[in-house]
Amino acid sequence: MRNSGLDWCVLVSVRNILALVCLPLAAAGADLSLSEILQRAGENQERAQKARTAFVYEQRILSRLHRGNGKLAREEEYQFLVTPTPTGIEKKRHQFRGKYEDSGKWHEYPEPHYQRKDVDIDGDLISDLTKDLTSDDESRDGISHDLFPLRATEQSKYDFTLLGREEYRGRDVYKLSFEPKKGGEASWEGEVLVDAGSLEPLVVTSHFARKIPLLVRTMLGTNVRHVGFKVTYAEQDGGVWFPAAYGGEFEVRAVFFYHRKFSLSLVNEGFRRAVSDATITFGDEVQ
Repeated sequence: MRNSGLDWCVLVSVRNILALVCLPLAAAGADLSLSEILQRAGENQERAQKARTAFVYEQRILSRLHRGNGKLAREEEYQFLVTPTPTGIEKKRHQFRGKYEDSGKWHEYPEPHYQRKDVDIDGDLISDLTKDLTSDDESRDGISHDLFPLRATEQSKYDFTLLGREEYRGRDVYKLSFEPKKGGEASWEGEVLVDAGSLEPLVVTSHFARKIPLLVRTMLGTNVRHVGFKVTYAEQDGGVWFPAAYGGEFEVRAVFFYHRKFSLSLVNEGFRRAVSDATITFGDEVQ
């Protein structure tokens, strides 16, 4: 014969234990509104921008140009020491290696903007794009705010949508999308993954939301297509979040005969606090 009184006591005890365990989990995982997520993420971005000036780190960049047939035409590798300044950052290049392909053979060159003949569009294009996309003077990390609009001043130019919650590499995240406000001047659309606990952005992807005007494409034979960028953030010492990896690619068609696909990969690493007697040990070269 079953002891119904004992069974009931056990059942009630189990329920009480589960309630005590689940209560803090439910509170920690409570959904936030879109406005709350954006406000917290924007505040964290502002805070991180200021805190990043306290760090010295190494930056490695690999940029490539492929021809229209897919073959690699030119490649440049950079390595910088990045140090904080009162207004932003200073990048000191301590390594560079470039190479170009000609008639099936590879030739190396020692400096950016290398011209292998009188008319060499590739030489200036790859070096200019690399600098423009990684050395924004108004950014504390060199990456343009326009590409990843999470700071409060940029958020106002976009319409955001909360797509829900999901898991990303073991983390609970909010997934958001964004697009330019109608009639505005913003040019990007994309998605954001925001850590549900810290409200720090983990991954932001952006795509160019506009088209080159038809007149320019028809009269000059110039077009830029498939423009996309992605940045991944990582937490460093003291809870400061940095862009750890950044990359992008797009196609360029110019003056009817020129067709190239540009790709960029940037890695920030070797973070340490900037002190007067700090020494930096550099890692392996970009492969």
